[in-house]
Amino acid sequence: MTTEEPVVIDGGDKSCVRLLLELRAHLAGLPPGTLVHLLASDPAAPIDLPAWCHLTGHHYEGPVPADTPAYALRVAADARPTRPDAPWRPAAQEF
Repeated sequence: MTTEEPVVIDGGDKSCVRLLLELRAHLAGLPPGTLVHLLASDPAAPIDLPAWCHLTGHHYEGPVPADTPAYALRVAADARPTRPDAPWRPAAQEF
């Protein structure tokens, strides 16, 4: 049995706003289906990350065992964009 090696992103103790800005930038360069483990000690991360994944279409897979709080997600092929200055808000749609 082979296990997939995740891309590990260390968010450290950044606030969720900063964390989501950096996470969005990291994910933009990864191919769809990539497994990502985000290390984040912000107490809001277990609430904000699943909500952000729901908003963007990335697939939240839940907490993973690690020495530091860590959460798994998969990069979506058809992720929905968010505002450059506010990663918790959808990007404006042009009509």
